[in-house]
Amino acid sequence: MSSIPTFLLDDCGPPQSPLLTPPISPKVPHYTLGLSVKTASPTLPRHPTPKHLLTPANHVDNEITNTKALPPLSWNNFTTELNWLNVFVICGVPAIGFALACYTPLRRETLLFSIFYYFVTGMGITAGYHRLWAHRSYNASLFLQYYLAITAAGSVQGSIKWWCRGHRAHHRFTDTDLDPYDAHKGFFYSHVGWIMLKPRRRVAADVSDLTKSAVVRWQHKYFVPLLLIVSFAVPTLIPWYFWNDGWGGYVYAGIVRLVFVHHSTFCVNSLAHWLGETPFDDKNTPRDHFATALVTIGEGYHNFHHQFPMDYRNAIKWYQYDPTKWFIWSCQQVGLASHLKVFPENEVRKGQLTMELKKLRETQERIAWPAPSHDLPVVTWESFKKQSATRSLILVSGFIHDVSTFLDAHPGGAHLLTKYVGEDATAAFFGGVYDHSNAAHNLLAMKRVGILLGGMPMALDELTVPPSQRLKIAEYTELFAYAPSSDGCAIPASPS
Repeated sequence: MSSIPTFLLDDCGPPQSPLLTPPISPKVPHYTLGLSVKTASPTLPRHPTPKHLLTPANHVDNEITNTKALPPLSWNNFTTELNWLNVFVICGVPAIGFALACYTPLRRETLLFSIFYYFVTGMGITAGYHRLWAHRSYNASLFLQYYLAITAAGSVQGSIKWWCRGHRAHHRFTDTDLDPYDAHKGFFYSHVGWIMLKPRRRVAADVSDLTKSAVVRWQHKYFVPLLLIVSFAVPTLIPWYFWNDGWGGYVYAGIVRLVFVHHSTFCVNSLAHWLGETPFDDKNTPRDHFATALVTIGEGYHNFHHQFPMDYRNAIKWYQYDPTKWFIWSCQQVGLASHLKVFPENEVRKGQLTMELKKLRETQERIAWPAPSHDLPVVTWESFKKQSATRSLILVSGFIHDVSTFLDAHPGGAHLLTKYVGEDATAAFFGGVYDHSNAAHNLLAMKRVGILLGGMPMALDELTVPPSQRLKIAEYTELFAYAPSSDGCAIPASPS
């Protein structure tokens, strides 16, 4: 063992606590059988394998490799691979509804009630299925839970448990083969195609929290009678009782309204992954757009939602259309909802800033910039003077610039530049003669062809960095300093 220098020991001082005594091994028991005595071998404790070793490096690839998918749809197997009940709901119900509408007068009262009932049943999906149960973005009173469970049944989109399992899988595996409505498979597929097909893969999603809910279990058990009552009986009976238009209520508030609710919800899976911008993240397809929000009762700010799915809001700005957000907020005001989750504003802004910087970076990369300092040759004063005899070279802030092509374009006239050829024009350029604009500084930097040996300040300051580069967007790996190139004696041709 190597000795430790005395001065280190003096600085450290004596230990403040005594050394730990190693634990004493327990005595191994002896078992006596007749005259024979044997020592039992100690059993070593078995430690579970660390979870990070059990988790595959890429869960999606692992699932795809180890799960068997149904064959692609074709003319040979479409009779067995289509979900014919869903095909009827998606194709047959609209055909019946719009055919009946052609022979059914639409009364003003029925129209207004149909619009109202569209929001009632649609909000059961957006505020109930989606934001309450799928993402648990707020807590709802027992009364509100039953209300949302009942009204959502009128949208005929499956029970809470079924709907949330698929939606949680969508968020977990967005834009992959494990995504139930993968947007990469086309607009039609993500809109309605996935519903009419039997699931191609069995994808796991944790809904154990939902199975513990008495409301979820009750709705799942009585979903079919709830569906028939809320989707067809109620919109028929109310118009019949109040303004004697039961048939009109059945057609418009029942069937036609159901078609609009269906496609309103489906647009979240299709239109919201196709139309709009990505202000928070562009890793996947979800996008924000006002038009999508209009047709989805506020679910159109989908890029925000996929970044912050636990947030009870979809729209974070006051002028953005999100009636579901205001419904939940109103329920909180009257005591029906609580614990509304809002993602930290700092992290939201951080996501926005990331995308803004990324766009600026893309713009920046389309612009020509001065040659990096470490790519320029280092030239002695003697060499600079010698080469200035044949080229219009001037020195500013330690950089050598070739202004040969700019003499005639100089606003002050060629003679102002000519008299500084082969000289240091730093003082004149920085206000000694004229206080040059930012554009002049940027243009001058583009004419750099060399660095004067010993003539450039060690630190980058306003004399060496042009205004256009003082806030330049840099990747993390670009923030490290570069060593200057070796000394040279020849100045390359002007970049201009």
